[in-house]
Amino acid sequence: MSEGTASPEGARSTGRVVIVGMGPGDPGLLTLRAAAELARADTVVVSRAHCPDEVLAHCRPGVEIVDSAEGDPARFAEHAAKAGRRVVRLLRGDPGLACGLAEEGGALAKAGVPFEVVPGVSAVTGVPGYAGIPLTDAGHREVRVVDATHGDVDWDRFADQGATLVILGAEHSVAEVCKNLVAAGRPDSTPAAMTSLGTTTEQETVVSTLQRLAPDTKGMEAPALIIVGDVVGWRDTLSWFETKPLFGWRVLVPRTKEQAASLSDQLRGYGAVPDEVPTISVEPPRTPQQMERAVKGLVTGRYEWVVFTSTNAVRAVREKLTDYGLDARAFAGLKVAAVGEQTAAALVEFGVQPDLTPSGEQSGEGLARDWPPYDEDLDPINRVLLPRADIATDVLIARLTELGWECDDVTAYRTVRAAPPPEPIRNAIKGGGFDAVLFTSSSTVKNLIGIAGKPHKVTVIAVIGPQTAKTAEEYGLRVDVMADQPSAAALAAALAEYGTRWRTSRADAGEPPRKPSQMRRGARRRR
Repeated sequence: MSEGTASPEGARSTGRVVIVGMGPGDPGLLTLRAAAELARADTVVVSRAHCPDEVLAHCRPGVEIVDSAEGDPARFAEHAAKAGRRVVRLLRGDPGLACGLAEEGGALAKAGVPFEVVPGVSAVTGVPGYAGIPLTDAGHREVRVVDATHGDVDWDRFADQGATLVILGAEHSVAEVCKNLVAAGRPDSTPAAMTSLGTTTEQETVVSTLQRLAPDTKGMEAPALIIVGDVVGWRDTLSWFETKPLFGWRVLVPRTKEQAASLSDQLRGYGAVPDEVPTISVEPPRTPQQMERAVKGLVTGRYEWVVFTSTNAVRAVREKLTDYGLDARAFAGLKVAAVGEQTAAALVEFGVQPDLTPSGEQSGEGLARDWPPYDEDLDPINRVLLPRADIATDVLIARLTELGWECDDVTAYRTVRAAPPPEPIRNAIKGGGFDAVLFTSSSTVKNLIGIAGKPHKVTVIAVIGPQTAKTAEEYGLRVDVMADQPSAAALAAALAEYGTRWRTSRADAGEPPRKPSQMRRGARRRR
């Protein structure tokens, strides 16, 4: 961190500007210091067109966002700071490298506005790293950065074949750059690569030579970066980002953000871009008295077991306990069962460790198969509380009753069909804009089609189990993927395996690695 014009620590009549680098594209490359500064900011000055929403999610509610495209960003920052506000000026990459630190920092210093600098991950290092191209290796230890944005480069200075070149701002002058490097003495067979939209899920890298780079990269999108030198040869060995099984796939997850959090994180790990679309809305029961009696019974020793069959049930009971000023200690002395891994995780987050989860199939039936029979010598109470949805099935209750248990089946929440998603989402579903959709239950199939329409035929349909597959087929969908275990994690893993087979089959056929959505008629095809 470096600091501009000094001011006494206690003086706050003038605010302060923090010039922050947000990295070359991937919001996960934002530094901890940058996130902390965003959380403290009163005003953020940034190019909205080039700033991921995930970066601005670090800001507190009510922060003022000023689009730098609407005027002079240094002047915006100056005026906000002189009004006593703490300002963050966000710049792509690293502020000091092919960015605006010199100009904007100089303007702030001239205006007498205190400023600080928070470095960021530069495109110079970040993009080659995501492309699988190291800038140095045992035989190449020199890296030279060229900013060709404004032309007028003395290319003779970069003729040394032992130095790796990283060239910025040459997206629209590739042929000229390559011609000048060859004229300066670099062989036309010199390895060269260009990466566009680096570190994002739209990243594309083309490996070629100085002789062929211009025609091979025709049509690539900006921003792009060129790497010249023998280190480009590492690409086949070290490419890790663009070779992820679901790289760039847009995957529809028909669940609420709370329910889909871990599933979406898993999909991002496979390179996918998840879109969460809730198909149901969870509402309180019409009459709360039943739940109130159940919670009172829970704390007064009426039950031996409490069974949670969904994360929504955990949330409903947790909220009711909070209403009474209670917390996880209300479960002391009780045995707790969870129907699956996500429900168990919701309980653990609340501070409750489940005593029983299914050893096999994660469902009510799976839990019933592992449930112990009532033993009057071991179990002082034979009553079980099941806080559930209003449309829950009776399979689990029937099985527990057979085993000698008495069940209190309590409506903890109601499920109703969610409102239709925004029109762009509906159009993407029906028009083939999604590469895959994950169905985690039969109800998600019915409800998604009900609120948004049937997915396009090019969209890969992935289902959690046989019953969901049957429902999907009844609605005229072709099932491409089915999880080997009925869990959301297994479903995501099965889709990733499908994605790997998809990529491999296209590579074996000598075809470009297009996504399913790019196979529909009229879709934009990458070269």
